[in-house]
Amino acid sequence: MRFPITASNRVALAAAAAFMLAGCDPVINIAGANFPAWLFCAICGAILAAALRPIFVVTHLEPYLWPPPIVYTCLAVLMGCIVFLIFFNRI
Repeated sequence: MRFPITASNRVALAAAAAFMLAGCDPVINIAGANFPAWLFCAICGAILAAALRPIFVVTHLEPYLWPPPIVYTCLAVLMGCIVFLIFFNRI
């Protein structure tokens, strides 16, 4: 007997997968407090994106980065993903 895949089954399957993957998140201990790794990576990504802005201004690239909020948000996400791959890669 096959399990029918309906819209409600897909939602339940996605929720179950998210619930099981939540236990795979690495945790960082800072001064006795536990923080999830994604929070560390998000903060580092935002700091690195802010640090790259003066470089874009000096090299006259910032006028070509349009629209700036979207560009810098994507840059922060990219930097956060790179930090995650550098520090939390388990391969």
